[in-house]
Amino acid sequence: MGKVGEELTEQETAIYDRQIRVWGVDAQRRLSKSHIFVSGLKGTVIEFCKNIVLAGVGSLTLNDDRLVTEELLSANFLVPPDEIVTRGKSLAELCCESLKDFNPMVSVSVEKGDLANFDVEFFQKFDAVVISCCSLLTKKSVNAKCRNLPRRVAFYTVKCRDSCGEIFVDLQNYSYSKKKKEETIECQLQYPSFEEAIAVPWRSLPKRTSKLYFAMRVLERFEVLEKRNPQDTSADDLPNVLKLRKELCEAQCINESQIPVPLLQRLLAARVEFPPVCAIIGGVLGQEVIKAISGKGDPLKNFFLFDAMDGKGIIEDISG
Repeated sequence: MGKVGEELTEQETAIYDRQIRVWGVDAQRRLSKSHIFVSGLKGTVIEFCKNIVLAGVGSLTLNDDRLVTEELLSANFLVPPDEIVTRGKSLAELCCESLKDFNPMVSVSVEKGDLANFDVEFFQKFDAVVISCCSLLTKKSVNAKCRNLPRRVAFYTVKCRDSCGEIFVDLQNYSYSKKKKEETIECQLQYPSFEEAIAVPWRSLPKRTSKLYFAMRVLERFEVLEKRNPQDTSADDLPNVLKLRKELCEAQCINESQIPVPLLQRLLAARVEFPPVCAIIGGVLGQEVIKAISGKGDPLKNFFLFDAMDGKGIIEDISG
């Protein structure tokens, strides 16, 4: 995680003075030498990018070759609404230009190409990989590539649908320290991969497991079966989704009431992200990446789920 032996420059110490007072010089040094890769630049990820650039990571690499559309502008404050400025430029290129203004100390660059086509070696230069707006197969594949590297690379997936959001975290074998009263305790956590986590039988999970977790898995499966792009759904899909819900619940031996119809309706109809929810999820994601890089504080294990309808953020440890 970064080159911890290098000292902060005088300029870095002056700029990040307030943060150093919060989490210490060593944590800021690790952060300043870290390299982050992000793919899929919708509202939640944009909030995350803004947060870690302001926090002072070493570099941020952006990947999203899509051209700007009205839908993509809905929760993206980094892209100027001027058609002349945006014409012919990818989402990553436009966001890169804006992010550079937030903190000149951070190197922000663009990596063109299809996320699914990047090989294992490509991810070796990063300390954390954050992906969004991609298929279930791509999530599994990128996570597996990060796990096949000789050193640990923190992996995160994030998505927002309607007023709901989800973060998945894989830190593999992770050691960290935390303070308890007057002493510092060394802790260790073992994380499953994304593929392993979502394969955990539903019937083995606690009865109070978040309904949003199950709903997200149903829609994920629906997109695979229907060969849909991520979040390319509408209210018209509800009958087929309910049929799939019934099949999955029977196979997993859980009651269909664990996946309420009104929740599925909201998630299916979602075409744009809500900026307040993006800010919350992006803020949590930023905190988690900073924890993983600095090695300080209790990290999230391994799902974070948020629904603005009840205002609750829930952590679910789904590890089997």
